[in-house]
Formats: sequence, C-alpha cells, structure tokens
Amino acid sequence: MKNYKSDKVFAEKHISVIELKNDDARVLLSPDLQGRVLTSSANGEEGYSFGWLNYDLISAGQYLPHCNNFGGEDRYWLGPEGGQFSLFFKNGTDFDFENWQAPSLIDTDSWNLVSHDETNSIFEKSAIIENYKGTKFNLQLNRKVSLLDTKEVYKNLSLKEFFDKYKNNSLDKLDIVAFSSDNEITNENDFEWNRETGMLSIWILGQFIPSDANKVIIPYIDSDEDEINDSYFGKIDEDRLSINSNILEFKGDGKKRGKIGLPPSMAKPIIMSLDEKNQTLTVVTFSFDKSKKDYINSMWEYQAEPFKGDVVNSYNDGPLEDGSIMGPFYEIETSSAATNLKPRETAKHMHTTYHFKGNLETLSDLKDYLIINFK
Repeated sequence: MKNYKSDKVFAEKHISVIELKNDDARVLLSPDLQGRVLTSSANGEEGYSFGWLNYDLISAGQYLPHCNNFGGEDRYWLGPEGGQFSLFFKNGTDFDFENWQAPSLIDTDSWNLVSHDETNSIFEKSAIIENYKGTKFNLQLNRKVSLLDTKEVYKNLSLKEFFDKYKNNSLDKLDIVAFSSDNEITNENDFEWNRETGMLSIWILGQFIPSDANKVIIPYIDSDEDEINDSYFGKIDEDRLSINSNILEFKGDGKKRGKIGLPPSMAKPIIMSLDEKNQTLTVVTFSFDKSKKDYINSMWEYQAEPFKGDVVNSYNDGPLEDGSIMGPFYEIETSSAATNLKPRETAKHMHTTYHFKGNLETLSDLKDYLIINFK
C-alpha cells in the first residue's frame, strides 16, 4: 500500500533524503535531486503520500536522454523552455523533441545542502548555462524549503475568517501539511540580463496523484487584451476544461495530455485542486508582482513575443501516440517574472503548497472561501 512511509523507505534505498517534521506533518526532500520536495504527509508515517514519484526511473540507477522526470511536489526549474532564448534547445536546432534537452543543472545534478534542521533545509548551486542565442549565464541558485506550522497556515490563508463566514467548525478536524520554497537566482555575470541577452525565470513545478474525481481550480481575472493559453499540446476538449464566472476547472485525471496557462494580466496568486475521491484539497500560493509585465514564453517555436508568457500553469498527463505514458500525474506550476538583473542582483520567487485532507464538505467550503477571499 502506498503511503508516506512506503515512499520514504523506497526513496532511502536509491537516493539521499532528508526530512522535515512537526507533530504529524512530514516533508521528504532530496539533495540528489536539486533539493526538491519528493512527497509529504499530513498524518505522520502512515499518512497519505501527496507527491507523485516515478518509481521505475528513481530505482533504475541510470539517466534517460532528453529529461528525467523523477516526480516530486516542488522542484526548481528554469525557463524559458522554448523560443529564441530557450535553455532546452541549442542554437540553430529545430524546436522538436529530438533536439529538446533539459539542462543537467535542473534535471540530474545534485545541489549542495547548506543547512538542515527539523523544519528548514537550505540548498545552493552555482553554474554556467547557455541559451539558444548563445548567452552564457553565470548564476547562483539558492533554495530554502520550510515546513509551516498550523498558526502560519491559518495566518497565510486567513482561516479564522473562514470560520466566521461559513460557520463551519470542522476545519480543526482536517489533517494539514504545508511547506514553502523560497527560491533565488543571482546574476554573477559582469553584464545585465535583459531583452537582448535573454532573461530567465524561476519555474516551480509540483507533480501530484491524479484521480477521476480530481479538478484543478484556477481563479482568474477577465482581460480584453489577453486570453487563456490552452494550446500547448493542442486544443483541450470542452468536457475537460470549463470556464465559468472567473474560474477555470481543468480535469487532473491523468488520462489525456493537456496544458493551460494564464498571463499576468489574468492571474491571481492562487491555484487549487480538489480530489473528491481521495478527499484532499491542495492549495498553492506564490509571490506575484502585478507591476511586472515580462514573463517567459516557453512555446516550442521562434516567438514573436518571447516575453509574453504565463504566470501559472497546469498540466494533465496522458498516453502518448504510441500508448506509453510518463505518469500518470498532474502538475501545478508557477513562475517568476523574467529576471531583468544587473550584476550581483537577485530575483526571488516564493511557492507555497498546502494540503488539507478530511471531510469533503469542509474541503469544498474552504475551496469556495479561498476563491473569493484570497488576495
């Protein structure tokens, strides 16, 4: 049976792991995999394991070409993926799968563990990485992962007001685990990163377990100029994506590939998923500066607007044309603004994941409350 303990025992056999814990909350990380959060539990060792892990790849002991999708709830990536400033394609190559290659820095490299205690772990990595244009970025990456206590969860999400609004006293009966990743990138070059050199983005991806009763919920703001991007892997079927009253609902069932994204003019700093089958509500919040307009475009093409990209994304996995499948899993992703940095300047991006498990009515009430009230 899959639970947090079984995932922890499995991971310990194949990679180095460290654990954050406070009462029944648990978070499992690996320095071998860039300090990513592998999985978490809200109910101790025997609790539900929230993260999706690629058991076959982790246990294989060898790397795949192109990309190694090990899984995990929170991993540090860099954008852009495609376009004339891409980090995943070499200069002059076509934007197709044969030429696509995830940089080892965010794929297979281990990161340095700077410090670790019961509730915080800090990682760092220095590297030089070249984009499609030929700019060589000398960069320093830093990452702190922190386990949040109940008081911080209540404060961050204004949950005391939830009691007053819904007169619902069963929130105390929910199992809760929450953790944040504070991610930084520093320009160690002697030149500015700008629209001519290309810019990077801090890109945090979380992979979770799908179900037939799981929906990703994204509140959004109407825009006369911009629109929802649902064309990453072809148009999404109407029965898989609904758009109603400033809320997107996207199936996270792992049965058909598709991806959606929102530009900064339409985004709010929150995205959720409600799995009625497993009675879990996952909430992701992130740092978001509305004054910044340049965001990385990751489409696999030579782009007319390389700095008109998305802030939040969700991907649903599914079978490829040959019947094979990476997961299945679904993803929640957030990105920083493009890193227009002078030498020695630093950009930051905070990504926080909250898991609630328990009474479905309470979870649904909490979801409705956050849609309306979270700012």
